[in-house]
Amino acid sequence: MILEAVMLLVKPGLESDFEATFKKASKIISSMDGYLSHELQKCIEVQGKYLLLVRWETLESHTVGFRNSAEYEEWKKLLHHFYEPFPTVEHFQEVEI
Repeated sequence: MILEAVMLLVKPGLESDFEATFKKASKIISSMDGYLSHELQKCIEVQGKYLLLVRWETLESHTVGFRNSAEYEEWKKLLHHFYEPFPTVEHFQEVEI
């Protein structure tokens, strides 16, 4: 399992619109091959700051399967205009402890 982690900074005043649009966009990502789950967390201390966590079966499920799909183009149209600056996407794998 791969964990995609993205810190999202939403432009001021657009938080409610972003959250409503994200609910629609959730249907897109959750339909993708290799998708396991996702969650969106809202920061308590910083207005407009969100943490997106997406679990994928493999790194390629996200970087190739999703990012090269028509569904990703729709995802971009729905969500990318909310972000300033554009977020950095990072991928993690669990460390056995």
